[in-house]
Amino acid sequence: MAQLFDAAPANNLPDVPNFNVCPTNQIHTVHGGENGRQLVSMRWGFIPHWYKTPSDGPLLINARAETIAQKPAFRAACRQRRCLIPISGFYEWTKTAQNTRLPWYIFSSDGAPQALAGIWQDWDGAENSQRSCAIVTTAANPAMSTIHHRMPVILELRDWALWLGENGTGASKLMTATDEATLKFHRVGTNVNSNKSSGPELIEEE
Repeated sequence: MAQLFDAAPANNLPDVPNFNVCPTNQIHTVHGGENGRQLVSMRWGFIPHWYKTPSDGPLLINARAETIAQKPAFRAACRQRRCLIPISGFYEWTKTAQNTRLPWYIFSSDGAPQALAGIWQDWDGAENSQRSCAIVTTAANPAMSTIHHRMPVILELRDWALWLGENGTGASKLMTATDEATLKFHRVGTNVNSNKSSGPELIEEE
């Protein structure tokens, strides 16, 4: 990942692979800065600066592209602290008439790693400090809308520098749904519904 994103890796990166990343887990992220790109660990679950504890308010794992610039929790981060979140795929759920949650695994049609658009924030509490992030989401493309009405913003390689602020302004134009032809998806087993489940079998087609 350090080579792919041309980023200097930190020494506290979470173990990979992790086939069941859950909110509040530490995840890999890439952000820019005066010393170039850094590959670092962040908590998935954005912590606004006014929270007295990490659980002082709603768990903010996503930030809607349509309102990110107006939301007090996100507006400064979306202008000044954007990051890339490397993934090999992600899960989304549909529901049956009996309200059973059925998971789907969504991944790149060519099998390549993907980079989600993210924003990050440093939070300083009374006893510790944390760097946290949220995934930027947008309205789903037609294919994804058969599963869910939202999807993460997936950035093309050519757009990474613009999202990170390395190529000037204009990152807001990137917050759109990816071309549906670039994604594939299939149903997976319900074991992934438990945060105690792990292993590569979780992404196998059911």
